[in-house]
Amino acid sequence: MTQHDVQHYMRSGTLQLAALPPLSLYVHLPWCIRKCPYCDFNSHEMPGELPEQRYIDALVADLEASLPLVWGRTVHSIFIGGGTPSLFSPQAIDRLLGDIRARLRLEADCEITLEANPGTFEKDRFKAFRSAGVNRLSIGVQSFDDVHLKALGRVHDRAQAIAAVEEAAQAFDTFNLDIMYALPGQTLENQAQDMRQALAMQPPHISIYHLTIEPNTYFAKFPPVIPEEDTAYAMLDQITEMTEGAGLQRYEVSAYAKPGHRCFHNLNYWQFGDYLGIGAGAHSKLSFAHRVVRQVRAREPRLYMDKALAGNAVAQETEVSRADLPFEFMLNALRLKDGFKLQDFAEKTGLPFTAIQKGLEEAERKGLIERDFVHAKPTERGFDFLNDLQSLFLAD
Repeated sequence: MTQHDVQHYMRSGTLQLAALPPLSLYVHLPWCIRKCPYCDFNSHEMPGELPEQRYIDALVADLEASLPLVWGRTVHSIFIGGGTPSLFSPQAIDRLLGDIRARLRLEADCEITLEANPGTFEKDRFKAFRSAGVNRLSIGVQSFDDVHLKALGRVHDRAQAIAAVEEAAQAFDTFNLDIMYALPGQTLENQAQDMRQALAMQPPHISIYHLTIEPNTYFAKFPPVIPEEDTAYAMLDQITEMTEGAGLQRYEVSAYAKPGHRCFHNLNYWQFGDYLGIGAGAHSKLSFAHRVVRQVRAREPRLYMDKALAGNAVAQETEVSRADLPFEFMLNALRLKDGFKLQDFAEKTGLPFTAIQKGLEEAERKGLIERDFVHAKPTERGFDFLNDLQSLFLAD
């Protein structure tokens, strides 16, 4: 689709936003060595040699075309996700970040995260990413158990995972470990062993995800036997207890951090901030004075490169309706343990508090939230039954 003129976004509309929220940049690098059987992200097996230069040319062209929509705004965080971004050379990441800096105003302490997988690095590669300007690494460990890694189709083993985390700890002040639980054949003791190994490496941040069988994945066609719901809940309780014992606080449904190491980029998503997404299949959410707009880029990498270089990377664009905004806001804000300020709802949606009043009253009646005149947050029960809580804010 053709890019609209910026005046199109600035025209009067149904919302009245007093100010624009913080802005982040998401960059999608879509290739992996091998597609994991549980993965429903827009990732593609490597086509032989990576088209590094052409893809970065396309990202820069995509960013250039989007600049009028974010003109004058400061970027608080950059997240380079995938796929497996660590397949790109440190030189390519250096060029990418240089091109971004030349076009956008970055906050002085801008958080710049790169996703990396243990099976894709050699010695000193993480240090080279650090030199390129990355200041936070997120490592897709998933498990430290070779049996479970094999069941998940990962290309690394336990020894590579440990080596990658040790190297990350030397190169970065802050880094994240991605861990999964409720894996095929996993017991409570297996899971405790995984957590013991993860915490022994003293990560400042851990993201922990329940393995879910997503549509259109290999696991959807050939489902593995995964632990029953009661066991999965017991695993989550165990995780929360062990992480707290190691000084990591649960601040979001899936995120645990030491003080000062929360992920700003993800917090911005959960607090309904704005993000510009560039790269194959990337999503954006951008606010203007009178509307909130979502965009999606072309998904297939070759098609994306062709379209971005021709100046029309955006494949789909929608304006979020007034009726859908309360649910969109609550879908994110209720993932946070501390919840949200009621004033933030009005500021970030341009809607009056009455738009969520009925849902909040119902949630409070069911014991899913607690609130006062300033603030609302999920109760422990609300956290456990988050889908039920969020669904109370769906448009009628």
